[in-house]
This record gives sequence, structure tokens and C-alpha cells, in this order.
Amino acid sequence: MPMILIEQAVLTLVTVSNLVSGSAFEFARARQLMSCGVVQSATGGFSTITSGPDIIAEEFAVPILVTYPIIPDNMYFTDVMEQGDRLVIRYRNPTGGTLTARALVQTSPL
Repeated sequence: MPMILIEQAVLTLVTVSNLVSGSAFEFARARQLMSCGVVQSATGGFSTITSGPDIIAEEFAVPILVTYPIIPDNMYFTDVMEQGDRLVIRYRNPTGGTLTARALVQTSPL
């Protein structure tokens, strides 16, 4: 199953518009099942996930974990992506310190 692991330090008061920007996973090349997990290094950050026209998760407080999301325990989000759909994992850090955001995305052709 194809997979990408993303780790990005997000400075205070910064919003990353898309953690998967520039990745081969950003746009679906065919109809596929997408599953992803998002975690952060400490409390305070928020994430929003969309896939094409689908809102997968409105802004939510991201779970805390010092490793990448664990499969299957932290893979909370799943969607069927159509060819050309764009996956967007937005991360916002409103805190007074730097947070590390980690995401894991798996895809499987349908």
C-alpha cells in the first residue's frame, strides 16, 4: 500500500496550508481509498482535512504523539478520492511555541 510520512516543524502563529503540498499524494492519479492520521508533538495545534470537494474533518484539536501516527490506531480519517481530487491537510499553530506536526497517508487503488 503506497504511503507517505510527513514531519514538519510549525512555528508559532503559523498556518501550513497543506502538509502534503508538492507530494505525489497531493492529487489522486486514479480512484483510490485514502486513509490518514495526523498527530502533533504537544497540545495546541489544529488541523482541517479535505479531499476534493469532500470535507473529511473540520478544524479539530490534533492528538498528541511523539511518533508518527500508529497504524491502525491513529488512522482516524478515510475517504474515497476520485481521479484528480486534491488532498489538503491544513495545520494551524496558534500557540506561543513551535509544534511538530506529523501525518501519515496511505492510499489503495479501487
